[in-house]
Amino acid sequence: MPRTPMALLSPADQERLRALRLMKGVALGALVFMAIVFVIAFWLQGQYPWLGYVRAAAEGGMVGALADWFAVTALFRHPLGLPIPHTAIIPTRKDEIGSSLGEFVETNFLSGDVVRTKLSETAISRRLGEWLRDSPEHGVKNAERITAEAATMASAVLRALDDDDVRDLISDLAREHLIEPEWGSPAGAWLERIVDAGAHHGAVDLAADSIGAWLDSNAQAFAGLVSRRLPGWVPKLAHRFVDETVYNEAVKFVRAVQADPNHPARHALDGYLARLADNLQHDPETRTRLENAKAAVFDSPRVGALAAEAWNTAKAGLLRALADPQSGLRIRARDAVAEVGSRLATEQSLQHRVDGWVTDAAVFLVDRYRHDIASVITDTVERWDPAETTEKIELMVGRDLQYIRLNGTIVGAIAGVAIFTVAHALIPGV
Repeated sequence: MPRTPMALLSPADQERLRALRLMKGVALGALVFMAIVFVIAFWLQGQYPWLGYVRAAAEGGMVGALADWFAVTALFRHPLGLPIPHTAIIPTRKDEIGSSLGEFVETNFLSGDVVRTKLSETAISRRLGEWLRDSPEHGVKNAERITAEAATMASAVLRALDDDDVRDLISDLAREHLIEPEWGSPAGAWLERIVDAGAHHGAVDLAADSIGAWLDSNAQAFAGLVSRRLPGWVPKLAHRFVDETVYNEAVKFVRAVQADPNHPARHALDGYLARLADNLQHDPETRTRLENAKAAVFDSPRVGALAAEAWNTAKAGLLRALADPQSGLRIRARDAVAEVGSRLATEQSLQHRVDGWVTDAAVFLVDRYRHDIASVITDTVERWDPAETTEKIELMVGRDLQYIRLNGTIVGAIAGVAIFTVAHALIPGV
């Protein structure tokens, strides 16, 4: 009988324990009943010869009950506490049983063919799609539930991340992929292709337009720009004339550049960019200057502070978006999940592909890790205490085993009366 207190058992185990005790009582009651019948029949068979058949039935029932009691008890403990060989099988051979059970599961269940056959009969993707698309539960659609759970896990991960570690990781990645690789040759090749294709002309037009707009709005910025550098004896009127002339010439120059696609300034810029592209690819001095400038920028404390601020801002923004069910991020994620569910529920070609991926992945995992999965059973049973193992197994199958005792009593009684009857038929007068 399990020794664990009822209060420590789960509700299911408590129910199993009550059923086990009841069946033990029934089986014991049948044995006691046979013993009483045997005593009465043995005592009175001299007066009533027909009671010999009853005595034989009771005698056979007792033998069957005792034999099956011994067999059932020997599985879990030593009968009557006697160290009889090949008894208390479960506690003494616990590890062998666990190993055999693990091997049985590995051989008969964790097989690629078994898994493939089972999954091929299950419309996994279609059922998943229908669940994601429909089946509202408690007023909340499943797509929203998935999104909410994912948002909760993502928020927990973000909060668990150490900001210093993340900044160090970003710094290491930036140094590995941005700072350490040489920029000169790739940048020169990239710039050369841009110049050859004339792709930079749009940027030149934009720059000219921006400068022209700034000049139109900031004429006063030229007041004193040149005239303050003139000698003091130059008249004030000349100062104003010089500033206005410089401004007007600047405006005229920008207008000319805007209007003429073949303006010399444009050709000069093309030539400069072409030379720069060539120098970046072939001139060591130019490449060295670029590398030094790059290192100076990335090693600047201000850049590091900006990177840290960018991470903090991004993290805070993500946490707010994940926490708000009406945020754009949550809404787009929910709609995306619902759309995937709708497609999985209706598109057979997609269902076929997804089912194939799932099946192949499951078969791969089972074939690769079947022994590791089965070892969970073996290792778990090995860690169990022998008494604990006996209790667990007896609670699971003990009730059904008590039927063996009851059936043994009945079968023994039938066998006893049958043997007695045959003996009387073959040996008259016995």
